[in-house]
Amino acid sequence: MSDQNKKGLYVDAEECIGCELCVQNCPKVFKMDEERDVSVVVNKGGASEDEVQEAMDDCPVGAIHWE
Repeated sequence: MSDQNKKGLYVDAEECIGCELCVQNCPKVFKMDEERDVSVVVNKGGASEDEVQEAMDDCPVGAIHWE
């Protein structure tokens, strides 16, 4: 099991502004929860750790976190 699969990944719904940048960067990892208008993690292994980290770094409000 890779280190990425051992880590938890989540989007803090209180911080997320629904910009969809993470969904654009990693569409296999993140999707929009249309009811709450926030991003959610649907498959933490859907992209490399570097790609996920880039989405985290690009998040304008820092709402994506590793546990």
